[in-house]
Amino acid sequence: MNHKVANSTEANKTVRSVFDLSEKLNTESELESRFLKDPDFVKGLLWGLPRYGHPEGQVYKHINEVTLNIDRLDPDPETRSKLRFIAFVHDTFKYLEDKSSPRDWTKHHGAIARRFAQQYTDDASLLNIIELHDEAYYVWRMRHLYNKERESEIRLQKLLTILGDQLQLFYLFFKCDTMTGDKTPAPLLWFESYIPEITLADFRS
Repeated sequence: MNHKVANSTEANKTVRSVFDLSEKLNTESELESRFLKDPDFVKGLLWGLPRYGHPEGQVYKHINEVTLNIDRLDPDPETRSKLRFIAFVHDTFKYLEDKSSPRDWTKHHGAIARRFAQQYTDDASLLNIIELHDEAYYVWRMRHLYNKERESEIRLQKLLTILGDQLQLFYLFFKCDTMTGDKTPAPLLWFESYIPEITLADFRS
């Protein structure tokens, strides 16, 4: 096969992948469609094998579960748009994450996702939630699995300070993200009972 044919075949595969992903993710906006034109983003959507917490495997399948939960929350249009933005970006760069020890948190998938999202928004609240979307889980784990109560409280207060008046939006996303796959609901239940400033939300049947 010559290079022209090979390149044409690869291009056709990419077009089909983007089209399939657009359908599977039910893209709704021009922005969501723009994401799918980025080859690094598409690579991230297609990454992943079934594992604990994510039996669905590929990232795009998890995002689809999160967006279905967003629909079940039935938020106002502006909140819904923000939650979908976070959902599309939050886990897409897991394939680039460096988990070596000691941990370099600038290479956490949330930090990488934030840098990607900065190309599309300067909304600090969205960028903070994208970067810190797993932080409540880490606080819970530090407190309940590692018995580091003081350290976890310091980490929690730092998170709450950063979130400020966007705590409710963070909580809504945390709920939509946690209630997927076979993730334990324990971190979410703790957060709902421990943080009095949030307004509890329920999914529609």
